[in-house]
Amino acid sequence: GRHHLDFDGGAMLLSTHQSVMDPVLVGLIANRRLNYLARKTLFKNAAFAFLIRVLDAIEIDRDRGGLSGLKEMLKRLKHDEAVLMFPEGTRSVDGDLGALKPGFIPIARRSEVPLVPIAIVGAYDCLPRGSRLPTCRPISVVVGEPLRKEIYESMSDGELLAAMQARLAVLHARGLDLLK
Repeated sequence: GRHHLDFDGGAMLLSTHQSVMDPVLVGLIANRRLNYLARKTLFKNAAFAFLIRVLDAIEIDRDRGGLSGLKEMLKRLKHDEAVLMFPEGTRSVDGDLGALKPGFIPIARRSEVPLVPIAIVGAYDCLPRGSRLPTCRPISVVVGEPLRKEIYESMSDGELLAAMQARLAVLHARGLDLLK
């Protein structure tokens, strides 16, 4: 589904989150430069902080609401950039799709950009939480059709959250089928 990323203008890429490899995996399949949301704790190590800043990471302080990071995200979206975020809020504990958090919705409504669902399947088996070294396992990254502003602007927040959860569930199932 890489062709779903072939458009101009800003976009929010909403991906499932299985492993620390996920930003790299999505970056590899994207046809464009991406900005990434990264939790503040990832910036503690100076060398790693330098690397992720060079890769256009946006620092989010989840403990304090992340207002400055959200403002930076909105600014980049308004400048026609693509931002990758993980609406589950954290990595999967078992490789399955978790419940989405609604934090992406206010930014989507203010930026009016397309919302591109992406499901990563197999990365959990390759490098689960707590592992230091990856194992060789197949991974699929499935990109779905963007949900455009013209469609989601008439949805309530609950409907939008449910619609994105359903789209990601379908893509996750498709990713599992690809690995069979």
